[in-house]
Amino acid sequence: MAKAIRINAVGGPEVMEYVDVEVGEPGPGEVRVRQAACGLNYIDVYFRTGAYPQPLPAGLGMEGAGTVEAVGAGVTHVKVGDRVAYAGRPTGAYAEARVMPASILVKLPDGIDFETAAAMMLQGLTVQYLFHRTFPLHGGETILFHAAAGGVGLIACQWARALGVTMIGTVGSDEKAALAKAHGCAHTINYNKENFVERVKEITGGKGVPVVYDSIGKDTFTGSLDCLSPLGMMVSFGSASGPVPPFSLNELASRGSLFITRPSLFAYTAKREDLDKMATDLFDMVLSKKVRIEVNQRYALKDVAQAHRDLEARKTTGSTILLP
Repeated sequence: MAKAIRINAVGGPEVMEYVDVEVGEPGPGEVRVRQAACGLNYIDVYFRTGAYPQPLPAGLGMEGAGTVEAVGAGVTHVKVGDRVAYAGRPTGAYAEARVMPASILVKLPDGIDFETAAAMMLQGLTVQYLFHRTFPLHGGETILFHAAAGGVGLIACQWARALGVTMIGTVGSDEKAALAKAHGCAHTINYNKENFVERVKEITGGKGVPVVYDSIGKDTFTGSLDCLSPLGMMVSFGSASGPVPPFSLNELASRGSLFITRPSLFAYTAKREDLDKMATDLFDMVLSKKVRIEVNQRYALKDVAQAHRDLEARKTTGSTILLP
């Protein structure tokens, strides 16, 4: 038996229950992992509220790190005793131990501890694909990145600086602005005090930016389009403020033949060779100290409801982990 978080209905943080579950033995293609830490991400809120449907009852959480305890038939890339980390489906990372598909596991380098790994896999792999595949950055670009002081945002600040990219980041407070700047964000915009569209135009001399990375959704969508230069790319990779409402494709034409994409990490990591390359890139950035993973909040697994409340209230910065 192991402690885990389960939901029997969708709703607020109170629907999460801290219960005993039978872990069992791994089947073909599966492993059992004893988890040292679990990651907390906004996508977990989407599953908890039902914005992303899943069969109930269900687990929550998509990221963790720990040690392989048992290996099922056909698994060759990890063995018992390996230190591993992951970000991916199925949900169920909020647990002391779990049986899970081996296909999403990657081995951890010796220089990365479990807490760092649990805090960085989903967010770090997200930045990797956003910057290297969705809209490849080569250096010299000026970009707009919303929520620059969040977990993905602080990694993006550092990664952009390492690439020689000028990052404009939006934040919700002066404290978060200082945090983003300390991590490499060249310009910060406090959207509670300033109009971010006007500030982007001011910073870029009226040209706008070639790409906007937007995880906020409804509240920032139209403004993000207005920040783009002609032929620019809108990357909508989250909806923290709610889903983007339906809109006319003419909105893209009228602003200069814009492009738009709604990517997800799990499409980019679907092929094993892609996952391995992306993880290697992330590990290299962390081991080289070009990117430092900030674990700014730690909660006991049983206190996950409070962790969700703080996340939704935008009280967190950097990465947050749950400790079984």
